[in-house]
Amino acid sequence: MKMIVGLGNPDKRYSKTRHNTGFIVLDEIVAAKGLSWEGSPKLKSDICKLGEIIFVKPTTFMNKSGEAVSLVKEYFKEQVGAGHAGHKGVMSIMDSLGTKDFRRIRIGIGRPPTDSNLPVDDFVLNDFSSEELDGIKKIGIPLSENLNFL
Repeated sequence: MKMIVGLGNPDKRYSKTRHNTGFIVLDEIVAAKGLSWEGSPKLKSDICKLGEIIFVKPTTFMNKSGEAVSLVKEYFKEQVGAGHAGHKGVMSIMDSLGTKDFRRIRIGIGRPPTDSNLPVDDFVLNDFSSEELDGIKKIGIPLSENLNFL
């Protein structure tokens, strides 16, 4: 069994923000496979299963993602390694699981322009431009076609 977790915030106002890149990409993968999400309040997640793969979108907020991942891992007895690279959502997962031994797919979202005084915390909560959002969504297709290699 493999668990693939997309990080993001469950509130609709964040649906097109950089912070929700993980959700956006997983939504594209699930749609490409003709599947749908099932809400699981008990696991604090939206779940979708495809054979031996479990897709997870925590319904906790980003920085509490570890709570949901820990619940899903325990429920499915999932054994899922890299550092957090300063990502608070990944830190939360590592803290809750008590390990950094899990695979990650890192999808870059850029940084604030150098001529801007916009803090990174604000940048990640800004909406993508239409062009950026289209690019992020396109990442899901090749990922969906190569899930068995993860």
